[in-house]
Amino acid sequence: MKNAQRKEPGIVRDAIIDVLSDAHGPMSAREVSSRVSALIGETPESSVRSYLLLNTPEKFRRAGRGLYELSQEDFTIEAGEEAPAYAEPVFPEFAHGKSCLYNADCFDWLAVQPKNTFHAVVTDPPYGLKEYSAEELVKLRSGRGGVWRMPPSFDGSRRSPLPRFTVLDVKQRDDLHSFFVKWGRAVLPSLVPGANVIVASNPLLSYIVSSALSCAGLERRGEIVRLTMTMRGGDRPKNAEQEFDGVSVMPRSMWEPWLVFRKPLEGRVQDNLRKWGTGGFRRIGPDSPFGDVIKSSPTGKKERDLARHPSLKPQAFLRQIVRAALPLGRGCVLDTFAGSGSTLAAAEAVGYESVGVERDGDYYNLACGAIPKLSRLRIREERDTATLPLAF
Repeated sequence: MKNAQRKEPGIVRDAIIDVLSDAHGPMSAREVSSRVSALIGETPESSVRSYLLLNTPEKFRRAGRGLYELSQEDFTIEAGEEAPAYAEPVFPEFAHGKSCLYNADCFDWLAVQPKNTFHAVVTDPPYGLKEYSAEELVKLRSGRGGVWRMPPSFDGSRRSPLPRFTVLDVKQRDDLHSFFVKWGRAVLPSLVPGANVIVASNPLLSYIVSSALSCAGLERRGEIVRLTMTMRGGDRPKNAEQEFDGVSVMPRSMWEPWLVFRKPLEGRVQDNLRKWGTGGFRRIGPDSPFGDVIKSSPTGKKERDLARHPSLKPQAFLRQIVRAALPLGRGCVLDTFAGSGSTLAAAEAVGYESVGVERDGDYYNLACGAIPKLSRLRIREERDTATLPLAF
């Protein structure tokens, strides 16, 4: 192998194209890097990964989790030669009742899903992005904080950590917008026309997420207000608490926005309902439409003990929005950021099919144990606003 040396612009990209042209199927970035180094001299794997990412999808196509091949425009087959048959990428999966959970990056997983498959999305994404990076998860799990705020014990119980979204700079907010445009475009083909897309957010960043999903081609349909007291906001100025005793830096947060979007309909709502079973929300009862304000207590200790995830939402709330997401009570609910599996557990509790995807191995393992337990919980409805029949 030649010694590492500075490569002229385009040499690495052209070498990658040569390597993938000779391949008999998709290759991992590590395999590509090894063959590129043999071809043009020692080349850092990070450089190969950068070229693959920067030139996808123009030159290269992701064929599975961490696998690449030439895009169709650059992949030609000689006369008389048969196209290679590629195996479907394999993702570890867990099944319970009508729910199925995959351990995968949702973008890799969505790339191989058939079109018009799922009837609704209910998901609580990492809308700060940085807080669920590998580096910050290590800090969270070791109790060292990082971008996570570790609240004190309250009423004798340890409260869940909260991400510090106020630390996001301009670039990180731009990255957040780009992430959700990418996610919206990735999830859109797998949804049937009229599918509801319900995305948890927070008052500080919901405008960015909403703008991005609109750019991705989804139709905004409003938002659901989860009325709940949180531990965010209301603090006096840091290191000047006594000097400005009567000041809160920002309002104490008492609500949480869940953005409501929809894949465009085919024809009228009634046409879409007949063909796809989607295009609206399931009513609570004959005289009670589903409402967009839902009173919700913080997640209780019993649930937090079953699923120790920092963003765990209570089953009493989730079961209401999951049930409402399928207007005719049939179809499959998708959660691309499954976390501890609470959305799948809610779907299981109300009798729906569901599919979840979770990238983090620790949370995936947590969800495998939590979904059956959370789904079996009997919950008591809070009846001040939108409610369900006592069916769980």
